[in-house]
Amino acid sequence: MNIVILGAGLMGRLLACQLARAGHTLELFDAGGPLALNSAARAAAAMLAPLAESAITETPVVQMGIHSLKRWPELIAQLDEPVFFQQAGTLVLWHRQDAPEAERFSRKMVATCEALPDLPKVQHLDADGVAQLEPSLGARFPQGLYLAGEGQLDNHQLLAVMLGQLERLKVKLNWDSPRSLSDFSPGQPGQPDWVFDCRGLGAKEQWSALRGVRGEIITLQAPEVKLTRPTRLIHPRYPLYIAPKGDDIFVVGATEIESDDLSPISVRSTLELLSAVYSVDSGFAEGRVLDLVTQCRPALPDNLPSIRRLGKRVMQINGLYRHGYLIAPALLDVVMELFQANSSALAQTLSVSVQDLPG
Repeated sequence: MNIVILGAGLMGRLLACQLARAGHTLELFDAGGPLALNSAARAAAAMLAPLAESAITETPVVQMGIHSLKRWPELIAQLDEPVFFQQAGTLVLWHRQDAPEAERFSRKMVATCEALPDLPKVQHLDADGVAQLEPSLGARFPQGLYLAGEGQLDNHQLLAVMLGQLERLKVKLNWDSPRSLSDFSPGQPGQPDWVFDCRGLGAKEQWSALRGVRGEIITLQAPEVKLTRPTRLIHPRYPLYIAPKGDDIFVVGATEIESDDLSPISVRSTLELLSAVYSVDSGFAEGRVLDLVTQCRPALPDNLPSIRRLGKRVMQINGLYRHGYLIAPALLDVVMELFQANSSALAQTLSVSVQDLPG
């Protein structure tokens, strides 16, 4: 089939790779350039932590995350170049003054594990347990939690490798070329057979319920810091994470602000994020700030993703919110089932919203 995909962020590139490998003819349009600098997919730590995220999201996202965590190694293996992928678990820490919030977080984790037996159980750590996982932190944190099996990947590397894959698969790539659904009449003579809309907030004109949620992250290079796995610090204002990406690079985030403002990161957010990471490991004091990124994540009113079918030949995938890398493979598999069979058992299993609207 001849297929058009609107949007070359995470979802658009994943779907394009999958469809092109299946032998379809693809044309992709994006309002930005090949580096995805204006995409929410670039402004992310790409942590694959379904249990940790259950503290702030709904069960369907956790279920999608469990599915996606298994699928990511398979999807990465299909690519022509390696992508950093780690599954060394998540370490959760807190300072003494935040112990009540840590207790609430722990109860939530335990309840999630009871409800979803596919998840590894929460492990409670003392100072020795923390030091065994991260030797540099044992003296600083007398207790913590370990969420085994959770992972992360390098999102910038993944986006670049998928770009190379699309080029080798002869996908026609149109950069700086915004397009709308109204530009196409799929199924008509001279038109594509299918159109998939993966534009995130770019689709707001056609999907009025979408809103932007501003997130700010900082990329640091800190040779004195020896953290080896994603670490979350329970924080009174937002869930702080530190994700090591190799070569002494750490991604730190993220604020979560109900706004579609894309101006540079605020002084307040910068100070809070950097102060928080310094409180985890003082080695960050001699680090270097490599990048300050602000982006808006596309969210729907319930903060859950949704798929809409507009007639028989148009599909919209949107509302991934702050969970893009955690849930994208699950949504990809649902979309492929809908495309191939016009129904999806996986959507029912994972409670993925699929809406049928008039074309």
